[in-house]
Amino acid sequence: QVQLVESGGGLVQAGGSLRLSCAASGGIFSINVMDMDWYRQAPGKQRELVATSTSGGSTNYADSVKGRFTISRDNAKNTVYLQMNSLSPEDTAVYYCTMVVARSRALPIRYWGQGTQVTVSS
Repeated sequence: QVQLVESGGGLVQAGGSLRLSCAASGGIFSINVMDMDWYRQAPGKQRELVATSTSGGSTNYADSVKGRFTISRDNAKNTVYLQMNSLSPEDTAVYYCTMVVARSRALPIRYWGQGTQVTVSS
């Protein structure tokens, strides 16, 4: 059973930094992992894509986090990170990691973590 476990969330003051981690376990071979992403969902808002890391090495960011957040990955460990700097109260949300895994004779499947709360105080 594949599980994604996030860590690193918490309470931080505006202007501060946090680093989120997400590790996969249970039957994922690193060669099959395609995109690794971070989403977030703030209270009363829709879930939004924050950052993407592709297996080809490219990254993409939401405009709201460009220049402040950095996504990285360790393929050998099936782990994805999100370094968040210059945090503002608008970044307060539950952050979710996802991993898209290729499967033989089937469409890729996206796994989700349970979410980690990030709260930025003003």
